[in-house]
Amino acid sequence: MNMVEIGLASIEGLALIASPCILPVLPLVLAASVEGGKRRPFGIIIGFVLAFSVFAIAARQLVAALGVDLDVIKNASLVLLALFGLVLLSAKLSARFSAWTQGAANVGNQLAMSRGEGLLSGIVIGALIGLVWTPCAGPILAAVLVQVIRQQSDFAGYLIIVSFAFGAGIPMLLIALTGRRLLGRLGFITRHAETVRKVFGVLILLSVAYIASGFDAQTLLSTEKKSASPRGELLLQDGLNQPYAAPEFAGVDAWLNSQPLTMQSLKGKVVLVDFWTYSCINCVRTLPYLTEWDKKYREQGLVIVGVHAPEFEFEKKRDNVAAAIAQHGIHYPVALDNRLATWDNFHNQYWPAHYLIDATGKVVYAHFGEGKYDETENNIRYLLGLKDKVAPAAAASEFSPNQTAETYLGHARAQNFDNVVQRDVTRAYRFPSALAEDHWALSGQWQVQAEKIVAQQSGAALRFHFNASKVFLVLGTTSGKPLHLTLKLNGQPAGEITVDKHTLYPLIDQKLPGTGLLEFTTDAPGLEAYAFTFG
Repeated sequence: MNMVEIGLASIEGLALIASPCILPVLPLVLAASVEGGKRRPFGIIIGFVLAFSVFAIAARQLVAALGVDLDVIKNASLVLLALFGLVLLSAKLSARFSAWTQGAANVGNQLAMSRGEGLLSGIVIGALIGLVWTPCAGPILAAVLVQVIRQQSDFAGYLIIVSFAFGAGIPMLLIALTGRRLLGRLGFITRHAETVRKVFGVLILLSVAYIASGFDAQTLLSTEKKSASPRGELLLQDGLNQPYAAPEFAGVDAWLNSQPLTMQSLKGKVVLVDFWTYSCINCVRTLPYLTEWDKKYREQGLVIVGVHAPEFEFEKKRDNVAAAIAQHGIHYPVALDNRLATWDNFHNQYWPAHYLIDATGKVVYAHFGEGKYDETENNIRYLLGLKDKVAPAAAASEFSPNQTAETYLGHARAQNFDNVVQRDVTRAYRFPSALAEDHWALSGQWQVQAEKIVAQQSGAALRFHFNASKVFLVLGTTSGKPLHLTLKLNGQPAGEITVDKHTLYPLIDQKLPGTGLLEFTTDAPGLEAYAFTFG
């Protein structure tokens, strides 16, 4: 949970009260509160909070359904928010902004002045106030909406909404409850309005800088604890400054190699939770270390739990996962997290991700991605009460800083596709005369679907101009029947592979990093291709 973003949502809610458009809207809040009964002020705030919350939740669901690029939304909202912060710092710009929103406030006064006395009429008025305020508060609302949408779980998104509503709602409630008595004290508020406005302007600009930096507050929880002992004693390395109770396994469709497990049942054991998926090359490269640790430390009290969190639909099939478990010699428990419920409980974002849990049930160490195998093993040994350090792990294979990034082929996430795509329909493609580095193209009849491309004829081909030493591709067939791919590298024959199941296939190994032009051709329709990875 990113507590900094939750705190920022409260600040942004408070900034609404100090915004230039408070004066046009303030009479509406005061008048609506004074004319109604005692419950009406509470209704006004409830209506305001509900209007924003419904809109925020709907926006989160809509963006998820449409697959909108969050970076575009984020950047646009940050520009608006930064401009709004500058407006707050300038008396001249604030005055112009207030005048611009006066018209909306006048319309709101006419719509919202209900004769109702109670809570229900207050809710209606509060919702209308939310609409009236939107032209002025748009930049702040946009930034808050982006924070809501970007959360990894609905629960985290709801916390952002609650935090924002608290920041905006509490001051508004105080205004509504004090009613006309507040009018006599507006002289004090007016004398200090410029200072308050500028303070919030600075806070808004700091919020922009924080969100734009991409800083993850979770990094505050993890700082390396280096041993100061000249004897090199075994200590917890890079442990969390603030260990937390291990989240529970949730929504597991099936358990392989084990009966269902719970964190409570594992108390007293040292637990390593590994989030992985079987077609991910980065995950596959960590499996030999995990299986070795299972052999070495199971009798010492270590329990490794693999949480299989699928990226593609075919990875949700139990038989496919079971085959991968057998292929890689995995004997520790594996949970099928097909709905990503356990993934969400851990607020995880990575394949692979390793979480170490001590005997009291606290997460004390986390590592994302490959590497740091000696550090992870030493932490396992530390938690098990073993004294001796292990030798450093062998150096990783040579890596090129210009290596081509993981590349998805389906239109939902496709990048660097040099053909004009037509989604979910069969069409004929042609190779361009040349391909830029990291770009790919198709030839022949293909159908580009959301998460994969499907060959519609024999002779359909793909080219990729890559930079790496090794090339891998997630492949399968629509029918399950084997088919064959003929490979070329830089125009020269490079072998043939048989595709007979949905999994990750190695295509090219150049031994050393470098650029290359890969081309493959299928001998039958029905080939499915999902994503390239490189090494």
